[in-house]
Amino acid sequence: MSLLRLSLVVVVLAMTVVLALTNPTMDQYLSFVQAELTKAMDRMDQSTPEREGTVVRNIFRRHSQELLNSVVRPHTLRKNWGVLSWFETTVLGTRVVVIGIGNRFIPIEGVDEATLTLGRQVF
Repeated sequence: MSLLRLSLVVVVLAMTVVLALTNPTMDQYLSFVQAELTKAMDRMDQSTPEREGTVVRNIFRRHSQELLNSVVRPHTLRKNWGVLSWFETTVLGTRVVVIGIGNRFIPIEGVDEATLTLGRQVF
């Protein structure tokens, strides 16, 4: 085996180990969902009176962990593929698909629809 091939194998193995060690967990996914929901709440419809918007945001911030643990976690399926994870959540009638790799999350499907549905439910 040539030195170039051996170096390539070592680099690929090292990358695989790093990706496996940084494969996101369910708790990290829930933190990602919480951050996305917080962003969505901050971008709420500007036609909503400021006082009502503030009340809703404060309630969400206080109870977001309860919401995530009772609504999102039980409706989420995680497929662990070693170097990455596939998270599929069905919430408010919307299917949300997110890929987690290297402690990063890549929304694939349904994130915008879920945010809009949440906004309609809140108001």
